[in-house]
Amino acid sequence: MYFCLSEKFFFNFALSCQKKSVPLRLEISKNKVLFNYQKMATKIRLQRFGRKGYAFYQVVIADSRAPRDGKFIERIGSYNPNTNPATINLKFDRALYWLQTGAQPTDTARMILSREGVCLKKHLLDGVKKGAFDEAAAEEKFEAWLKEKQQSLQKVKDSEREKRRSTAKALLEAEKEVNKAKAEVLAKKRAEIAAAQEAERKAKAEEAKAKEEEEKAQLEEAKAAIEAKVAEETKAEEAPAAPAPVEEATAEEAPVEAAPVAEEAPVAEAPAEVPVVEEVAVEAPAAVEEAAAPVKEEVNEVIATAEAPVDAPAEEIK
Repeated sequence: MYFCLSEKFFFNFALSCQKKSVPLRLEISKNKVLFNYQKMATKIRLQRFGRKGYAFYQVVIADSRAPRDGKFIERIGSYNPNTNPATINLKFDRALYWLQTGAQPTDTARMILSREGVCLKKHLLDGVKKGAFDEAAAEEKFEAWLKEKQQSLQKVKDSEREKRRSTAKALLEAEKEVNKAKAEVLAKKRAEIAAAQEAERKAKAEEAKAKEEEEKAQLEEAKAAIEAKVAEETKAEEAPAAPAPVEEATAEEAPVEAAPVAEEAPVAEAPAEVPVVEEVAVEAPAAVEEAAAPVKEEVNEVIATAEAPVDAPAEEIK
């Protein structure tokens, strides 16, 4: 592979290479210089990508004079150090080709190539060229190393997976403990609320009961007052029966008419039916007054009839 360069660029480039002691392979043809970049200062290095705090890299073949993230010749893989173990995708054949061509890897690139077995493969091929062993033995050694390397990487992956699993389990247990503590606090609050509601309900029930008893006592007092009032009214109605001695005195003056008066006098016993009125009065005071009105009228009529015959004989005697 060759690049066609102008004379001006060639002399400038040759001067810089002379200062750095870089070997060059040049061919001059018709005022032009053909430059073989296989012998130039080619590097296997990394280009940075990603964001801050999460960087990943591309493995590239580039001129050592190019900036880190600038132009490159070929991209041969990628490297992500954010995983455990680090994730490496590499074009094995192209990496081996560039390493055999003379490209110089950086420290990190050398670590990547060594992990993937590129350096070991180059070493074994050099041994085959020198006649130390044949190509089959070299391939067998490389396969044994590759198998062992894969097993060690698998162990690292398994341990990392187990570590993540144990961490997740510990987090789950811690979360369960927190949830349990929260549930206990919530149950305690609910019990307190239920106890407060029960106490309030009991207080309301006792208050209602006391109010009911107070109303009952007031009703009993009102009932007793009504009964006393009815009794007083009954006594007041029975009071007119006192003039009976006057009737006896009149009877002594007129013995002839005393017998009829004595026969008619028992009619004054009609007020004996008043207790029936009392029972009604206890149940309904308004009804007692209505029922007592006719009785009062009858009592007054009886008293009037009882007094009338006494006066008549007195007039006759006179």
